[in-house]
Amino acid sequence: MCQLRRIGKRIAISVEGDLWLVLHLMIAGRLHWRPPKAKLAGRQSLAAFDFPSGSLMLTEAGTKHRASLHVLEGEDGLRSVDPGGIDIFTSDLSSFSDALTFENRTLKRALTDPRLVSGIGNAYSDEILHAAQLSPITLTRKLEPYEWERLFAAARHTLGIWIDRLRAEAEADFPEKVTAFRKGMAVHGRYRQPCPRCGEKIQRIRYADNETNYCARCQTGGKVLADRALSRLLGADWPRTLEELEALTRR
Repeated sequence: MCQLRRIGKRIAISVEGDLWLVLHLMIAGRLHWRPPKAKLAGRQSLAAFDFPSGSLMLTEAGTKHRASLHVLEGEDGLRSVDPGGIDIFTSDLSSFSDALTFENRTLKRALTDPRLVSGIGNAYSDEILHAAQLSPITLTRKLEPYEWERLFAAARHTLGIWIDRLRAEAEADFPEKVTAFRKGMAVHGRYRQPCPRCGEKIQRIRYADNETNYCARCQTGGKVLADRALSRLLGADWPRTLEELEALTRR
């Protein structure tokens, strides 16, 4: 019988001969359920895996082609691609704080590092930090004990809620429309929309293919964090507070 396992952000599917298909979808990779023996069609279709009841199709949009597929043997093979991050649901507060303070990094970077914590991506790190009312750029070694308690509780609660929601969706039908931007999220993908806690407009920091979304009122004491591209463009005119930002947008 086919087994499914999660290894960090990877999906592992067991097949005959103690082999595992290990998929990492990255940003643009998607899985689709098709009728049995479905044919590959178009450049986006990368692979099809035939099962008795249908075919699992792997596609990837875009031009960067970051999705990956590995065929590995046994438990040793699976361990070779495990980054080693702790599981938030089986760890305790002490091991959680120890993992994130291994290096003095920003909370955003630490939470999304699979070597430290397993399975937290860009979107859910935003949601966790908003729930904990902590700035994404706070350094891990600067947190007070009560802030660690708040962050740990927020991580478990936030991930638990979304795991339950996504499982319920998958039970109804195969999850075709996988996206990091989901209805019901507090901050991620909600730039300039109202914060569900305080009503202030959500802010963002953009970098490469990702963005960090946060509420300045709830998380940074009203400070607007520098966006690399815009702050470089505006220089000394970059707004430092919500009030300065509001005045700038009225010009």
